[in-house]
Amino acid sequence: MSRTTPPRPLDVEALFPELSAHRGTTTRLHPRPGRPDVATSSVGGPLLWPSQEAWPVCTESHGHARGRRPADIHRRRQILAAAWRRETDPGPTDEERRSLEELDRRHRVEGAAVTDPLPLIGLAQLYRKDIPDLAAGPDGCDLLQVFWCPFDAHGPGGHGMLLDLRWRRSWEVTQVLTEPPQPQVVGFEGYVPEPCVLHPEQVATYPFAGLLPEDLCARIDAWEESLEEAAEESADEDTAAVGYQYDLSIPPGWRVGGFASWHTTDPAPMDCPTCTTPMHLLLTVDSSEWDGGSGSWTPLEERGLPPHPHAAPTEVTVGRWGELNIFACPGNPAHPHRWSVQ
Repeated sequence: MSRTTPPRPLDVEALFPELSAHRGTTTRLHPRPGRPDVATSSVGGPLLWPSQEAWPVCTESHGHARGRRPADIHRRRQILAAAWRRETDPGPTDEERRSLEELDRRHRVEGAAVTDPLPLIGLAQLYRKDIPDLAAGPDGCDLLQVFWCPFDAHGPGGHGMLLDLRWRRSWEVTQVLTEPPQPQVVGFEGYVPEPCVLHPEQVATYPFAGLLPEDLCARIDAWEESLEEAAEESADEDTAAVGYQYDLSIPPGWRVGGFASWHTTDPAPMDCPTCTTPMHLLLTVDSSEWDGGSGSWTPLEERGLPPHPHAAPTEVTVGRWGELNIFACPGNPAHPHRWSVQ
């Protein structure tokens, strides 16, 4: 079933005509639980990976001998989902609670050394034929595959994530790897995605307010303040709820292309580390498809559904329920990617 973004609460270009010069598009991916295959774009689904090609691994030296088993994580989610769907006495039974406690256990992999290569988790694959705003890959590549390490143990502080993005030409893959290697344990449940099919939808989007021309940004701020003052005088909460950042500019959820949100940190320059060209947003991985602060973006087909679990179909969690923005060089997509967590 397709997903449809509701019309915006206000026509932002009627309020601020200058925004028409800054308008862009982004493709909301709308991942939802399903059974994707290697020929389709997906989150957490099987990847079109050549059987003769080595699976991506993390080669950084870090501990990965203790954690939770991916199969246990999937099973725990299934039990909880079924328990809360019950019409009579929803919630886990005593027997289910015992099972959940067992599935929550952390396990140790005997003999695992910090220098052993660790198989990465296949997070997503995106075909250009499915997604209007997916940037062109290098040398005619039409398929982007995204991997990450299931442990926060990277970078200078030893607590960062590790990403690995691969472009390929899908028509060149003739024999597909059917049983890719998997990590025996993971350090964080949020790195383990549930299989989801995608329902791409292209929508209009506008830059983060702090990146607009200073005069325009100031006028938007003043407009929002006037709405808040009017709402306080009239006790109209609906009026106060409408804002540029959360309702009129950048949609929440998994999306491709468009503009990055900088709601947690100040905007940071994202220049290509190879050629210094300003980079474009390639992909956003979000912990939630909508929430109380951006409920106006809830698809029409899902209005009235509670945010949990419907707004978190992938079960992916970025940081503390944030989002991961991945950037690519528009001049040469083969150059290294950069990313930011918001």
